[in-house]
Amino acid sequence: MPASDDDVEARLAVLEREVARLREQALLVSSDASAARVDAAAARVLAAGADRDVSEVRAELRAHMQVLNSLRETQLEQTRETREGFAETREGFATQATGMAQITALLTKIAGPESHH
Repeated sequence: MPASDDDVEARLAVLEREVARLREQALLVSSDASAARVDAAAARVLAAGADRDVSEVRAELRAHMQVLNSLRETQLEQTRETREGFAETREGFATQATGMAQITALLTKIAGPESHH
């Protein structure tokens, strides 16, 4: 049975609509692929920025740790010096107390026993 012109026209119209739909889909896929490439490029830029930020934070953290370690060393040194100063002060007071005791003994000896009345 030969196909009628109407059948051929109808099938041709369906095929043309299908081709148009496929072209539209291809454009959408192409557009989505372009958008994905743009998104991937933006993600790479953000990742590079985050990497730089992390590197900067690590450098700052190292600097802070160095400052804290230096401060700790300074505090330990000051504590040693303070202890040494206290020891010298105690030693000085002990020497002074001994000297005062000797002076008191000499004055008492010079004054004699009658000064105790």
